[in-house]
Amino acid sequence: MRCSLCDEEAVIDQPYAGQHLCDRHFRRTIVERLRREMHRQLPRFPGGTVAVALSGGKDSAVALTLAHRYFARRPNVHLVALTVDEGIEGYRLPTIERAAELCKNLDVPHEILRARDEVGSTTDEAALRMVGTAPCSFCGVWRRQLLNRAAVRAGADVLVLGFNLDDLAQTILMNLARADLDRIPRMAPHRSRQPGLVPRIAPLATIPEREVYLYARLEGLPFDHGECPHARRAARNVFREAVWNLEEALPGTRHGLLKTQERLQALFETVKPSRAPSLCSECGEPSTGAVCRACEYRRAAREPLAGGEGISP
Repeated sequence: MRCSLCDEEAVIDQPYAGQHLCDRHFRRTIVERLRREMHRQLPRFPGGTVAVALSGGKDSAVALTLAHRYFARRPNVHLVALTVDEGIEGYRLPTIERAAELCKNLDVPHEILRARDEVGSTTDEAALRMVGTAPCSFCGVWRRQLLNRAAVRAGADVLVLGFNLDDLAQTILMNLARADLDRIPRMAPHRSRQPGLVPRIAPLATIPEREVYLYARLEGLPFDHGECPHARRAARNVFREAVWNLEEALPGTRHGLLKTQERLQALFETVKPSRAPSLCSECGEPSTGAVCRACEYRRAAREPLAGGEGISP
């Protein structure tokens, strides 16, 4: 199969765009799509500190690499990478090693936050106590809080997330299926800064997962492709398969879901402007209620096992 833009051999097909691309043109489109999203999600950025959530996987590796390239000629922009160690046996250590390697290659400061120190529990420990709760639920809540906390400490003006098109399409469909419309306007990208919260952006929003993976491989980026052992219990798996099947049958479905979220977000801002969050009475972090979800999970994680002792604070 030949590239749709030249006579070189194609390395990928894009059914949603009706074209095939060679290595050179594929890499160029990835860079261009990130550039467009940076301009759209972070317009007229005057400079400052940009934090990048770096898990050590393919998505965050590409996000950091392209953000580094995007801001390379901006001496007034300081990049910092943030990694959360949730305490997942056999999974997190290799990703931290790959994250550290990438930061060393790019000469980007790297901070690691450990759930054991910040939360008082690891994801593995909490999973033993909250048997009826999917680990991704509390792990995701803690990770988001820790990333925001670290971004605030770093004086970050914005937090870059490595969410790709598939990730966002799955989240949007999940929220719609659950009629959880309040989450729609809280999704990245954030247009303004609220007290205690660093605005998040997702510059890989229009790039499918397999294209992020291919770009990471072609660029030779260090990343770990292992799967979290707790992931099999995540409700997201159902929506991942649903989105994949829809995209196979109807190319462009993922982009359609993304556009749906953008239109709903704009609509909600006109009829129900977002309110500044309150502060959690326990940890002082921004919260939509008196006690934040992270603290509620923290309480549950410290409940003693049957016939055993709980986790000390």
